[in-house]
Amino acid sequence: MVPIQHIHPSLVHFPIVLIYTLAAIDLVALAGGSAVTRKSGVGTISTFVALAAGVFAIGTWFFGGLALDHAEAAGFSSDIAEIHESLGGITAFAFLIWGLVRLALWVRNREFRAVTMAIPLIEICGAILVTATAYYGGLLVYELGVNVAKTAIAG
Repeated sequence: MVPIQHIHPSLVHFPIVLIYTLAAIDLVALAGGSAVTRKSGVGTISTFVALAAGVFAIGTWFFGGLALDHAEAAGFSSDIAEIHESLGGITAFAFLIWGLVRLALWVRNREFRAVTMAIPLIEICGAILVTATAYYGGLLVYELGVNVAKTAIAG
């Protein structure tokens, strides 16, 4: 069985890739004049990518908390971990709320000209947020070695 502290690193890539993919899809749709708030091909794909980003972000945040608990039980403590945890919570709930907003717009099946430009801009902000969160996560792993087994190099 996979140790609980290793589930977060396995899930973490999904919300990152999904929010970047979502922003790209919606920018291309905007450039092509397609409405992503309608039950069209691109609208449906975009909506469910947004929902997937939210669901994976919540799962990643949950298992990240468990991974941090494991590290702290072993004596780890760091301000970087607290920043990463805070950003992770903000990111997870922002993505979940955005996914639900997108679902509500899709269910209404209307083109909302007022939000057409705002949708990709919000998603670009989400991509910036997840990038900042990932940066601090990278510091935890690559600089501090949190929950990473050290291997001896035979010389």
